[in-house]
Amino acid sequence: MDDKIYDTPSEVEADDGTVSVDGPDGVDVHLTPEAAAETSERLLFGAAKAQGQIVRKRKAEERLGR
Repeated sequence: MDDKIYDTPSEVEADDGTVSVDGPDGVDVHLTPEAAAETSERLLFGAAKAQGQIVRKRKAEERLGR
């Protein structure tokens, strides 16, 4: 697995009942609408969790005077 972290969002298109995702590092995925919707929910949940981790880390660093 590639450990590189990307800050560029993926491009998403819908065509003829298929959702296509083009992302960094050659990501090219074609999904059913149902799979795309579930992936979207999982991404949103993961993004919210990661943002919360960042906020907690910053607050902890502020308390420690860093």
